[in-house]
Amino acid sequence: MKLMRVGPLGAERPVVRLSEDDHRDLRPITPDIDAGFFRDGGLDRVRRALDSDTLPRTDVTGLRVGAPIARPGSVLCIGMNYAAHAAESGAAPPEHPVLFYKAPNTVVGPNDTVHIPRNSQRTDWEVELAVVMGAPARYLDSPEDAAGLIAGYAISNDVSERAFQLDVSGGQWSKGKSCETFNPLGPWLVTPDEVGDPQALGLRSWINGEPRQDSSTADMIFSVHFLIYHLSQYLVLEPGDLINTGTPEGVALSGRFPYLAPGDHIEMSIDGLGVQRTAVAAAR
Repeated sequence: MKLMRVGPLGAERPVVRLSEDDHRDLRPITPDIDAGFFRDGGLDRVRRALDSDTLPRTDVTGLRVGAPIARPGSVLCIGMNYAAHAAESGAAPPEHPVLFYKAPNTVVGPNDTVHIPRNSQRTDWEVELAVVMGAPARYLDSPEDAAGLIAGYAISNDVSERAFQLDVSGGQWSKGKSCETFNPLGPWLVTPDEVGDPQALGLRSWINGEPRQDSSTADMIFSVHFLIYHLSQYLVLEPGDLINTGTPEGVALSGRFPYLAPGDHIEMSIDGLGVQRTAVAAAR
């Protein structure tokens, strides 16, 4: 299934996308795609409703596409999780997953404008495979236990202000990760049965039509399932929580490309998860 939310910011409604011209209204089942939806078996209810063909068709033409999940409880992010990206950053591959947090209010729609913050020097892009939890994860016994707890996958742009992240961070990265609009997400949340192997997905980014990142999740140092297992040893993952699993090489931090500027356009894609396109503007 491909779940999405459409409508004005703060007033999105839940939809399931069956094809480009066939969308079904999920409001007979749930008011939103949020933690309560996942916790209460929402995905199974949607499947049953689709099997019985009881969901009404809905027209999404011309509507804004919001983030495919409502504001998550936590946005957990993994740093330097691609071997080539660690190398371009001048860092050795980490022995253990690097964890940092983003503020949940950074999550916006896949085509919403990214705002370069005041006093920004080095705002950067990062295409990432995002994982949304469908069930709690607490002290898992093995990475294999993680597969059945995933609600779905989406494209995430872990926008970063490198000066905030590295120069004035005080040793933590979140200051450079939590500016407004710094996590475009979507367009869809795609369930695992449609995604297949999460370690075999191509992911790409372009700035103003020029290629930047072109890699595969096969280059991850720590796999999706291992990350969930590992995190569950230190914290409780809740339904609806969002995990950004790291970015591949090809970001501005490498020194090979200029940082983002007002007027730029970002495009990102991951196999089977759609495309997001965002404009860049200065924060007011």
